[in-house]
Amino acid sequence: MSNNLGLSYSARKALCVQLGEGAGTEIANLLQRMAAQIEELKRNKVNVTQVVPGVANARDQRLDALMEGETF
Repeated sequence: MSNNLGLSYSARKALCVQLGEGAGTEIANLLQRMAAQIEELKRNKVNVTQVVPGVANARDQRLDALMEGETF
């Protein structure tokens, strides 16, 4: 993927060849909109302070680590 959250030309072309022009374009546009929304959510992310100090949800920590490692 390129830095502007869009698919590369070859990725778009592969989608269109495999799925047809209309469906490939629709999926590529959907992926681009989803990537933009994820970036917006990351920009507006608010850190939440735990109510009980020292108590952290392990699931939340794993999800945070996964999200921080994602690139689009």
